[in-house]
Amino acid sequence: MIKEDIEKAIKQLKENLTKYQKFERYYDGTHDLAFATDKFKNAFGTLFREFSLNLCPAVCDALKDKLKIKNFKVEDGKSDLPKDAWKLWQSNRMGLRSGEIHKEAIKKGDSYIMVWVDPNKKVTIYPQKAERCTVLYDEEIPGKIQWAAKTWKTADKEKKARINIYYPDRTERYISKKKIETGLPDFKDLIPYDEDGISNEIPNNYNIVPVFHFANNADIGMPGQSELKNGINVQDALNKSVLDMLVAMEYASFQQRYASGIEIEYDDDGNPIPPFKGGIDRLWVTENPDAKFGEFSAADLEQFLKVKADFRIDMACVTGTPLYYFMLTTGEMPSGESLKKQETRFTNKATDRQEAFGQVWEDAISFGLLLDGKGKDIQLFTDWVEAAPTSEKENLGNIILKQEIGISDRQALIEAGYGESDVDRMMQENKDRTEQESRDFNAGDE
Repeated sequence: MIKEDIEKAIKQLKENLTKYQKFERYYDGTHDLAFATDKFKNAFGTLFREFSLNLCPAVCDALKDKLKIKNFKVEDGKSDLPKDAWKLWQSNRMGLRSGEIHKEAIKKGDSYIMVWVDPNKKVTIYPQKAERCTVLYDEEIPGKIQWAAKTWKTADKEKKARINIYYPDRTERYISKKKIETGLPDFKDLIPYDEDGISNEIPNNYNIVPVFHFANNADIGMPGQSELKNGINVQDALNKSVLDMLVAMEYASFQQRYASGIEIEYDDDGNPIPPFKGGIDRLWVTENPDAKFGEFSAADLEQFLKVKADFRIDMACVTGTPLYYFMLTTGEMPSGESLKKQETRFTNKATDRQEAFGQVWEDAISFGLLLDGKGKDIQLFTDWVEAAPTSEKENLGNIILKQEIGISDRQALIEAGYGESDVDRMMQENKDRTEQESRDFNAGDE
């Protein structure tokens, strides 16, 4: 069984690597420019061999910025588990690292974290590179991970390949027999790894695979899809339009003059001698009565600029990203309500990712609390920053409306964003002030 699992894991890792590398390249701006013409190469050589007007980062970063976790909750609201969960979150610096994990999933389609106890007995969350991990989902129970695999190269000079298979009840560790320059080894090239004095099979008493998979926009039991998947072709077309414009600027953006009816002289080697030299301080003069002079019109670069703008609109359409992420707004700025309507699709997408990623975080943090001895069968709820945040004025207005239907002053202050200690202090100050005003009023009556 382990042979079949490792072979399947290696196959999936190899298939994913090429896909992930392409998305990584496009995010970084290293695009395929196979369409560059000979005229472009003659004009610019290798000057713009890696040129791109890169819109890919905006597609990923715009969505990533909408995925910020502010807390964890439980249904009854009375347990200390949210505090324990947030302590675990903060101790692993996940305020920063969660953004990296979300970005990896958005950019490549998948990202992974591992939750386990480090050598110092501290529960630790380990973010993983997508190309190093893969999972197999249970066919009978959709969404349940049957096993996970991770591969990497050793840090010593031997550069051997390591592969771990994580099951619900154990972790099996393997290493290649020899140095692996590139790629992954076959199963026959692997041996059990126990060189650090620990058995190659480490027991897991929690019956949970300690690897958690963030699959972006995935179907049931399937790997995720990159947000760049539908935008790469548009990016390629945009790059071509820009390169075509550069060629046009080089060859046809200035008015070209011509002369006809002039006898051309040749040098001793038979090469034609140009009859005129261009220049702002030069005149073209000839005594030949049959000579004619004229000029060709310059290329209209406005058409190229329009094509560029059209491809930006296409990128916004196929990726569901608001257009203003790709181009500066000209003219009067739209109102807040108008922007909300324009962002409806984008906001819905961000909310969908919050729901999907939130469930993974809930499982991962609950498992971390289990490792830390905080209890079994923990059900947390991820509390996200709103994908379409309201203004402070709108938020306060909503809180006032809630007060009118019965929420307490304390709850209103908490929803306004004040911490519990600040709320306690303000409630006490209000109570003291009310009592003092009552005493002053009674004293006046006497």
